[in-house]
Amino acid sequence: MAERGARSRSTGTVRLMASATSRSTQNRLLAALPRAELERYFSELRPVSLIQRQVLYEPGAPLTHVYFVNEGVVSILTKMADATTIEVGMIGIEGAVGTAALLGGETSSQQALVQVAGSALRMNAAECKAAFDQSPAVRAVMMRFIEALFDLSAQTAACNRLHTIEQRCARWLMMARDRLQDDIMPMTHEFLASMLGVRRAGVTETAGELQRSGLIRYHHGRLTIIDREGLEATACECYRIDHNLFMRLCDAEGLGLPEKIKSFVRTRTKKRA
Repeated sequence: MAERGARSRSTGTVRLMASATSRSTQNRLLAALPRAELERYFSELRPVSLIQRQVLYEPGAPLTHVYFVNEGVVSILTKMADATTIEVGMIGIEGAVGTAALLGGETSSQQALVQVAGSALRMNAAECKAAFDQSPAVRAVMMRFIEALFDLSAQTAACNRLHTIEQRCARWLMMARDRLQDDIMPMTHEFLASMLGVRRAGVTETAGELQRSGLIRYHHGRLTIIDREGLEATACECYRIDHNLFMRLCDAEGLGLPEKIKSFVRTRTKKRA
């Protein structure tokens, strides 16, 4: 009888997991995994809310969990001794936070900060690493994202050195827009300055110029992209590189992604054909 009860509880866990990681999940990494791998390795996924400005990891903190983002955007920040920060990575539905644990990392080297609120599916880092080590399918999917994250970090380093604040600001807004699939986002000049690693006065002047040009509208902590094509034209070449990476990670074919993502991919592909 006890064995039957244990089997029943196990079945219930699998059902809970199957619902949480169904093919309709917005997270691209989970959507790309075979059903059998989800059922075998990801039964302990738990939904969590991502609150704006919530810190998921501080530098030096133990990597206890991996967060598969379903909605919202998380910034990966390098934090200096004087507490100033600059963004070196951005993660949305195409990825996960805490993937350094899969490569053997035990502590975070950077700060992971929720820049736009949303939700995620959270998993114990040790269990996620076990799946990564044991499953070729899981490893292939995760390594594809990790490589893209490394590429984004390298491109951002070059961008921060070579391009103007206006170009970088436009790039950042377009990158966030890609991941949110929304032209409206909560944003303050102070927060954007922190992401770009510049003084607030510089961001205020740049945002004002973008608004006067009719590209964006900013009002009471809410930023709206008015002219998407114009903003893209203002952004530096680095945005196009990131956009192409994002599109490859969000390849809609066979992944069961939400219709709005499929529509976005189809529209952008036709526009660039």
